[in-house]
Amino acid sequence: MKYYIIAGEASGDLHGSNLIKAIHKKDSQAKIRAWGGDLMEAADANVVKHYRDLAFMGFAEVIMNLRTILRNIRECKKDIKNYKPDAVILIDYPGFNLRIAEFAKNLGIKVYYYISPQIWAWKKGRVHHIAKFTDKVFVILPFEKEFYAKYGYKVDFVGHPLLDAIGKRDESETKAATLRKEFELTNKPIVAILPGSRKQEIGVMLPIMLRQIKNFPSHQFVIAAAPSFDLSYFKPFTEKYPSLNIISNRTYDLLQISHAALVTSGTATLETALFKVPEVVCYKANAISYQIAKRIVDIKYISLVNLIMDQEVVTELIQAKLNEKLLKQELGKLLSDTPERLKMINKFEELINALGSGGASATTAELLIEDLNHA
Repeated sequence: MKYYIIAGEASGDLHGSNLIKAIHKKDSQAKIRAWGGDLMEAADANVVKHYRDLAFMGFAEVIMNLRTILRNIRECKKDIKNYKPDAVILIDYPGFNLRIAEFAKNLGIKVYYYISPQIWAWKKGRVHHIAKFTDKVFVILPFEKEFYAKYGYKVDFVGHPLLDAIGKRDESETKAATLRKEFELTNKPIVAILPGSRKQEIGVMLPIMLRQIKNFPSHQFVIAAAPSFDLSYFKPFTEKYPSLNIISNRTYDLLQISHAALVTSGTATLETALFKVPEVVCYKANAISYQIAKRIVDIKYISLVNLIMDQEVVTELIQAKLNEKLLKQELGKLLSDTPERLKMINKFEELINALGSGGASATTAELLIEDLNHA
């Protein structure tokens, strides 16, 4: 069968790549065309548009790039129409993908949503659009099944794909020593910096994060750069902070040997928690975008860790609270065996148990192909 998969950011590329591998195991004749990234391409998808050309963060940024976004939507629709897939699989990225869902469904193509948009946070009315223009929805957060049920829509909870992506890893001291040597790191405890994958995010938050280097000289700070990010962007930072290390496309290996982390809000907050690395969540948006979001987003927390647990497990420093003084205070609590650090690690154990037993990609591929075969 022919599949068309759309992912609009780095996390979608990761989960899309694992889904593609699972589809190939279930369907040896699968032909996959996609909008995604390097990982999806490596998994044997024909990627026709890279997510780096699709990611616009915040309301103001979307408005400024509206012409480009609309052109991309037209291009995608045309490509789907020419390709004539048996199934369109959408991965999060709602502003774009919900338009494609309606278009594909009206063409008579089966439409599946893997990793539901966060409509429980805002634009709850989108649930009716999703119900109308998708054949199945596969959700990855435990509370999402209940959310959809309130609207009379049955979805499948498949567990969280990050459990599969991270998998079982060698946590021995020998492995840690090998990674440190490979990355040319010292024996100092590591503070990982996960600044995001968008220049907008990095430009605002990374300078604030890096000011902590002088506050904690007994630790080494290492930036985990997104796989598609041009490392030359970081040159001014490494010139200013000679002890700073940059590691590209090896975030999981870095987290495996990290003592604590500073993390831009997003999927990375959950990834860090799954490695049981105590973290401070950082977020500062365009002032206009933030004011708009504050008025329409209906959630208590911005990090996935806190949302899933429905309590403040990790500290969130947002907007004005993301400053050098508060960040120093919160990071300092996590760098020794404090009650705050130990409590956070214990809560991460509870979080992992809440996310299911793994196998999200295989389960989704099986349910999807089963539905296609009965069409």
